[in-house]
Amino acid sequence: MDGYRIHFEVYIRKMPGGPWVLDLATENRAAAIQHAEELMKEGRVAAARISKETFDEETREFQTVIIQKFGQADTVAKARPKEEPQPLCVTPQDLYTLHARERIGRLLEGWLERNSATPFELLHRPDLVEKLEASGIDLQHAIQKIAVPEAHARNMSVHELIRVFQALIERAVERLMKDSRKGNLPNLDKEGFAAAAERLATDPERGYLLGAGVAASIAPARTWSDKVDRLLDLADSAPAKGPGRGVALSTIQQPLAEILEAKPGMTDVLGKGEDLGANLAAMTRLAAYDSVEALIRVEKSVQKIMPELSELAVRLAQWLSGENFQDTRAAIGRRILRELTGPRRLCPGDAVREIDVLRALAMTLTAAAGKLLPLEEVQSAFTVRSKMLVTGDFVEAYLGQGQTAHAEAEALIWLAENIIGAANKRQAAGWIKAIVASLRFEKEMTGGDETPAVRLAQLAALHRSIGRCGLVPADFEPIQEKLGDIGGEVESRSKFTALVARANAPLMHRLVMLLRLAAGEAAPIGPAANRARNEAIRLFRQDDTRAALAASPEQMAQVRTLIQQAGMAA
Repeated sequence: MDGYRIHFEVYIRKMPGGPWVLDLATENRAAAIQHAEELMKEGRVAAARISKETFDEETREFQTVIIQKFGQADTVAKARPKEEPQPLCVTPQDLYTLHARERIGRLLEGWLERNSATPFELLHRPDLVEKLEASGIDLQHAIQKIAVPEAHARNMSVHELIRVFQALIERAVERLMKDSRKGNLPNLDKEGFAAAAERLATDPERGYLLGAGVAASIAPARTWSDKVDRLLDLADSAPAKGPGRGVALSTIQQPLAEILEAKPGMTDVLGKGEDLGANLAAMTRLAAYDSVEALIRVEKSVQKIMPELSELAVRLAQWLSGENFQDTRAAIGRRILRELTGPRRLCPGDAVREIDVLRALAMTLTAAAGKLLPLEEVQSAFTVRSKMLVTGDFVEAYLGQGQTAHAEAEALIWLAENIIGAANKRQAAGWIKAIVASLRFEKEMTGGDETPAVRLAQLAALHRSIGRCGLVPADFEPIQEKLGDIGGEVESRSKFTALVARANAPLMHRLVMLLRLAAGEAAPIGPAANRARNEAIRLFRQDDTRAALAASPEQMAQVRTLIQQAGMAA
């Protein structure tokens, strides 16, 4: 399920009818099942169950599905009194789940940013824990911020819940410090990442222990880029196969996803773009590297807006292209969608480039849909962004000043072509209709400086493009009819059709020109095209015309095509 965060939780029941207690949380399904089977085999628990927790970024809620049960999982004590709801985290292990790390990241965002650390590192590094405890106020504020809403939701007093969380934190800190003092935390610089991963692959606390080793390994890094570089070095040195590889890469994914989902981390890895559009283009190229590279080779519009990636970013992109870092890739995808649906302009001050950027992003994210994000989410995000492009402020900035009415009509049709959503298309059609129906447009097209042939060709081009930009017939047909009427007025004033029919030019040239007018190539469908059709029929019936066509088979094919396009074929 791309676009969602998934982890697996193992709950145990030590005796029939007893309460369920969280024993393990992991991103590895196989590891969760193996852990539950081992507990049952050793007789340490009466029952175990494994649940799949799917976190929906949009609703900020978890969806729980029980995927397997062992033992007396459904036994319930008959006279057991109803228990009060427990706080979200009740054991130190609970703090290491994906949901808990997210909350820690939000509650301590400022402190973590000042110390260039992620929630993963805070939970696995004794030095960071000591530093946080020494600050005092940051930790206390975080506890208060989480205790107030939790107390309200669970009908508990705030002070009572604060004491519960404080006790939980003290136990977690004590556990980490004790393991550090006893030397239980692996030293990857001495032991080697592959050896440590294989040694800990069957340990019940492998995620916690190997995570401590990874956190210590990246601790000397001074920048986010350095941390990513070190994490990729660890990934390169992971076991080539077996359970150790799965544990190693799933552990690396946790800090990597947290770094890339945070704004400072992503900016350090990719560099700061000139605007949001450039940043999103860089993130898209990072997360969907293969798809973007393929599009760049065939689409100049994509090549135009895609920034070059640094050597580190290319290295990371190649890892993300595989199947090992799916969660990290999905985290970047979710951030791209959040920015697309946010209120910020992609290219402030350059509305034309904004449309180009949005078009290229739509092409790349659609091409990568399925592997990066669900197609429905991509379409929904671009529908939201498209709504911003048909507002009065954007259209005014997009059209600018000093353009001709014809140029404005062309620009609005291009805008309509590059947005999605029925309501947005309808709004764009309203802008186009307002231009085409204006007296300014009519005067410009019927009395402009260009020749009648040029103006009729311009109207014909608008007539065709308005029918190809995704509007429904009810929206584009009235606009096409208006263009046809204006074309009829241009032709009527200039007598262009009669001039062509009687011009001092070869007969075949005159016939082809009339057919192009009648077919909508050189004039809009409407009165002008109808008059050209009548002249073409009159000219076609002449014996000289038939003789010329018989003598020129190659021109006959062109004429036959134009006759079909003009609807003159019998």
